[in-house]
Amino acid sequence: MKRIRRAIVSVTDKTGVAEFVKELAGFGVEIISTGGTAEILKKAGVNVIPISSYTGFPEMLDGRLKTLHPKIHGGILGIRDNPTHQKEMETNGILPIDMVVVNLYAFEDTIARGCTLEEAIENIDIGGPTMIRASAKNHNDVAVVVDPADYSGIIKEMREKKGMLSKATRFSLAKKVFQITARYDAAISNYLGAVPELPEVEATKKFPDTFTVQFEKVQDLRYGENPHQAAAFYRRRVKGRAGLTDAKKLQGKELSFNNILDLNAALTIAAEFHEPAAVIIKHNNPCGTAISKGGILAAYRLAYECDKTSAFGGIVGFNRKVTKEMAEELNKIFLEAVIAPGFEGDALKVFSSKKNLRVMDAGEVTPGAQSFGPEDFDMKRVSGGALLQTLDIESASDLKTVTKRGPDDKELEDLLFAWNVCKHVKSNAIILANNGRTVGIGAGQMSRIDSTRIAVMKANDAGLTVEGSVMASDAFFPFRDNVDMAAKHGITAIIQPGGSIKDEEVIKAADEHGIAMIFTGIRHFRH
Repeated sequence: MKRIRRAIVSVTDKTGVAEFVKELAGFGVEIISTGGTAEILKKAGVNVIPISSYTGFPEMLDGRLKTLHPKIHGGILGIRDNPTHQKEMETNGILPIDMVVVNLYAFEDTIARGCTLEEAIENIDIGGPTMIRASAKNHNDVAVVVDPADYSGIIKEMREKKGMLSKATRFSLAKKVFQITARYDAAISNYLGAVPELPEVEATKKFPDTFTVQFEKVQDLRYGENPHQAAAFYRRRVKGRAGLTDAKKLQGKELSFNNILDLNAALTIAAEFHEPAAVIIKHNNPCGTAISKGGILAAYRLAYECDKTSAFGGIVGFNRKVTKEMAEELNKIFLEAVIAPGFEGDALKVFSSKKNLRVMDAGEVTPGAQSFGPEDFDMKRVSGGALLQTLDIESASDLKTVTKRGPDDKELEDLLFAWNVCKHVKSNAIILANNGRTVGIGAGQMSRIDSTRIAVMKANDAGLTVEGSVMASDAFFPFRDNVDMAAKHGITAIIQPGGSIKDEEVIKAADEHGIAMIFTGIRHFRH
């Protein structure tokens, strides 16, 4: 146990700092502080020793130099039970500092909102990381506090232990320091690594020279994709951006590795649409998706009818709150999980009859929004390394009608709906859609014509009519056979990227059959 007698406080995130330091002062802790933090503490009635008075040197160089001084770092790094250290400290008038309350300049926030290179550089903290790393190294004697979330627990322990903190607490706080500084340095390295060789050029490279990313563990999982694989769930904290890691489980069994993958797919597809949307996921592919002006329940019923067989044991996602009536409908079949931006109280009562059903509250889901930012990358591991790519969040904004007949308004609506679903289906992907709902889905085939056959077969098996529907293809048609098959089954319009050496042949086939065809110029392969 170590008593806290003297603390230095210098924070960028001032959340709760005045209340915390007032509590410290109540234990007789002497407070040393800097700049804006000191002013806040003084206004709160805390007796503060300015850093410049303590060190005998003014804060200078526009605030770049405040805490880099032997009286600060000697007081932090000196080992209390080392006689040589203690003698040197006494000789040089260095007093021990028992607690360091510091968080760092908001470098990540600065670059996230857009800034010049000069602004980014000025938001690289020097004194802060130096102090907290020194404190963490000497955690046997010093408590280092870098997270406002830890304030209440520290005060609680100090009350219980008469102003002292245990070694276990100090070690736990020290671990957090190195996690934070690793993330902080990674953000700086990634940012500067993407700056071109001549910094005065404003444009940056898309990918940094080295790429470092930090995730923090949310929970251990029972197993991975298969029972013999160990697994855990991690989050990457990005301020101001929500994702699946922020969803709350309201009931049900623990999430599995595969549940999390499928929940992410359901939430991502549902967020594509402004209209009420329902998505049913099985093995990371949608087996049914629908939107409906008639409301979210109508959308679910349409999605379910697309493939009732595959929906068994699936995961359902919505972009609207789940009502009691919807919960009753969902309870009619076996589902692994449901995710939505909220649940009405009566809906949760209905779900409670199925104790194992995982019910996930995703919080606010903004229709048409993505849960990633432009600086995020899609990462895929390969033996000995990784592949990074920007996210596939492009929409079909530059449509080109390539056939003699263009789509009518209804066909165009269905084509755009099918296109938004298509980019979330494993390649080769074919989507058949009509009236804002999927009719048939062909996924993950080695041949595109096989995906088309499967999509038609799925529609027929579900008792749905292919005739009058539209088709979306995630990549170009290498031959006209897909168009011929589409015509055979009464498909009236097709959306595809284009770009094949056989485009003229494919367009000619569409014209022969009176099918409207749109090129997007964008491919949506999903491996």
